[in-house]
Amino acid sequence: MPFLLRFERGRRPGFLLALFCLLVLAACEPTQVEPAYYGALTVTVLDGATSQPLANVAVSTTPATGSFVTDAKGQVVITSVPAGTVSVAARRATYDATTGSATITDGQTQSVVLLLNKAASTAPPGVATRPTPAVGATGLPADVQLSWHPAAGALKSDSLKYDVVLYESNNLNQRTLLSNARDTTVLAPGLRFNTTYYWQVTVRNPGGATARGPVWSFQTKGLPDNRFLFVRTVNGNADVYSSNETGGNLVQLTSSAFVETAPKLSPNLDLVAYTSNATGQFQLYTMGRDGANKRRITTLSAEGYNNAGVGYCWSPDGAQLLYAHYDQLYRVNRDGTGLVQIATAPAGRHFRECDWTAQGGGRIAVQTVGPNVFDSEILLGNADGSGLAPLVGNLPGRVDSPVFSIDGRTVAYTHDAAGFDDASGRQLDARIYLQRLDGSAAVDLSGSGGSASSSGKKLGTNDLYPHYAPDGFRLYFVNTANDTRSAPDVWVTDPDGRNRALLFADGNLPDWR
Repeated sequence: MPFLLRFERGRRPGFLLALFCLLVLAACEPTQVEPAYYGALTVTVLDGATSQPLANVAVSTTPATGSFVTDAKGQVVITSVPAGTVSVAARRATYDATTGSATITDGQTQSVVLLLNKAASTAPPGVATRPTPAVGATGLPADVQLSWHPAAGALKSDSLKYDVVLYESNNLNQRTLLSNARDTTVLAPGLRFNTTYYWQVTVRNPGGATARGPVWSFQTKGLPDNRFLFVRTVNGNADVYSSNETGGNLVQLTSSAFVETAPKLSPNLDLVAYTSNATGQFQLYTMGRDGANKRRITTLSAEGYNNAGVGYCWSPDGAQLLYAHYDQLYRVNRDGTGLVQIATAPAGRHFRECDWTAQGGGRIAVQTVGPNVFDSEILLGNADGSGLAPLVGNLPGRVDSPVFSIDGRTVAYTHDAAGFDDASGRQLDARIYLQRLDGSAAVDLSGSGGSASSSGKKLGTNDLYPHYAPDGFRLYFVNTANDTRSAPDVWVTDPDGRNRALLFADGNLPDWR
């Protein structure tokens, strides 16, 4: 047994030695190490609102490469950036922090642009200051341009926005002139004359905080004594205007998207009648001389053959209106009550333009037309619609626009002396004629000459829509080229056709009281 123990012990040292050698050999095997790859990164930081470079912006990356600050160009170049996807962060006081990413390639320079936006402030902004017009200003027109300035210290880059409301004195209803806009000016159009207005600006910063400014006021000037009315078409839309007899003191009285035409001032000088197709048909309306208190006064339309709202007139006392509704002639009170039919046109004809005088016991002159506008004549009758009889027969060419002289003894009208029967209504040589009621021959006031002169109209033009001036010693009318494309102008002449003179340009369907 002792011998066996020695034998086992004798083998054990060799086995351990062999195991040790194997371990040493394994430890001596070489280890594989991956090489490192690096690129560069150019970071540009811009203001998100202005796209201008931002300096002094702290820039860092993940994986970390260090801390950097942008230069005056808003840039920083980072070298030795590990290859792969890198996250880039930018921070600066008063701005919201932002991050971006870039993929770095060994030995290459990549670029990334970051936009920093102003941090939203929860503090209210300063109120608007320095209003125009000045607080308490007076004598302002009916269209007023309002403007203001941001509070002292506010920057344009602050992206402030504004709301503007306007109040009329003695009226709690407000008009919103501007909403959530960056503008610091806004137009307040169509104001009433001789009225005090109040306006207020609310300032809003990007964080949604607001500040209501003080209430400012101004007063419009008194209503000018405009006794001239006319129609002007701007951008294809016809509206009613008033002015003095030279076209000055211009006031726009209507401004809807519909056609508003044929204005006539009442003999009492208090109301303006006009027609509008706002309902789809031309109806009669009235309004104040300042354009306020517009009111529809008819239910039966004021239209018919070639009658787009031009066939009506005031009664001599201003209490009623006479108007054409197809083949029927109606009288209505100025408030829309008391509608009465006074006449029916001959078969197949419609009433159109008309006038009414108190002279001779009260008379009316009214035009009738057939389906073609050149198929026209003028009738004379009593103010109650009875006794209608021809005054101007159905001549070749159009016969239009009968109007009494101040003394009621003469009717002025227009006639196309060229005798041109055109279905579209075009005229080549429309002239103004005076027809005395005693039956004497009509007198041509327009004459003709090679160019516009003191005694005749220019060739190739039409004289249209004559009326007697308030003094009774002049006639005013429209002159326009016969190409139907040129803007009409308002002229004046003596009753014998001499001393023709331009009153003002770009006016149609004039009325002067």
